Amino acid sequence: MYKLLSHTDLDGVSCGILAKLAFGKDINVRYNSVSALDQNVKWFLENEDKSTTLWITDLSVNEENEQKLNEFYKEDGKVQLIDHHKTALHFNDYEWGHVKVEDQEGHLCSATSLLYDYLLNHNYLSPKSSISEYVELVRQYDTWEWEANNNQQAKRLNALFFLVSIDEFEEMMVERLSKQEHFSFDEFEDRILTMEENKIERYIRRKRRELVQIQVGENFAGVVYAESYHSELGNELGKDYPHLDYITIINMGAKRVGFRTIHDHIDVSEIAGLYGGGGHAKASGCLLTEEAYKQFVLDTFHLEPLHEDARFNKYNLKKSPFGSLYKNRMNDIFFLYPENEYTWAIESNELKMDETFYSFEEAEKYLKRTYGVWLLRDQDFVNYLMAFRKKMKEQEEI
Repeated sequence: MYKLLSHTDLDGVSCGILAKLAFGKDINVRYNSVSALDQNVKWFLENEDKSTTLWITDLSVNEENEQKLNEFYKEDGKVQLIDHHKTALHFNDYEWGHVKVEDQEGHLCSATSLLYDYLLNHNYLSPKSSISEYVELVRQYDTWEWEANNNQQAKRLNALFFLVSIDEFEEMMVERLSKQEHFSFDEFEDRILTMEENKIERYIRRKRRELVQIQVGENFAGVVYAESYHSELGNELGKDYPHLDYITIINMGAKRVGFRTIHDHIDVSEIAGLYGGGGHAKASGCLLTEEAYKQFVLDTFHLEPLHEDARFNKYNLKKSPFGSLYKNRMNDIFFLYPENEYTWAIESNELKMDETFYSFEEAEKYLKRTYGVWLLRDQDFVNYLMAFRKKMKEQEEI
């Protein structure tokens, strides 16, 4: 008999799906939040006998249960922990631990991909195209590789996961992967997924208007309150505001904080770790502890949301050789322009600033972090140029 304790997200539940494909009725699967895992591991150690093999996937236990599991293993108990978070790498010190962040080809691993390889290597499962395709979709979504590959099927799979209950999704996928030679969505799923994508787009549009900016140590973060679509929201806001190092998403109802980044120089698992959490380099989270509450709620509640850059301009464009016009809440005007082939300069209220920059991105990042500016609409740009031309003409007449 087998027992699997796994996470409640797509990657964790997909481990349960693979386990049911491998062991059928001989496995008991239970999905856990991060905080509930240790309680269930403790119950297992106190109540189950050594004839039951314990599997833990996509999660890791606390220090106390770590020692107890090792004692259980030394006393001929059967346990296997499979994870892909770098915060769990120390479990590789145990014979029962298997933690891998990336494979030999440099691809990031998911718990599902690691479990699939394990089941294949130990002949618990036979290779099958539909299962392999499904596992790869889960892996790409969980590691955010789907975005670099523009793999919309991976994104849609996660959306479908949240449209139904875990039990429904699990049952549906076990049956589909058992019967199909290749993985696909049916016609009805395609229709509801299109509707869901439109709903997500509207949700993100609304949340763009609520994002505030703070400095935390050396980093700049965006903070927004949201209960849904954290991955999609964090990714889109990160692209909309690339001057921010990471996006912090507060779920007040669940009392949790999510961290997302699009940048390679930021590891949000380290940021989450400061508040007792963890996760991936680009997507992590923690409980809304007292410290996190003060940092991201109390200290930001009074702040005004960031103003969005104008989106549909034809003339006032970023990186324009003619310059780009910005404004802040103090009604200061900033003109960012290429001074020569190698440097970019800024005029603040028509006075040239001392700072120069090697790239447009570096200059805009400085403006947005220091002055909270936004790109003005075309009409404001035209008015600015007309006023400048009028001023120059008046000076010529003098």
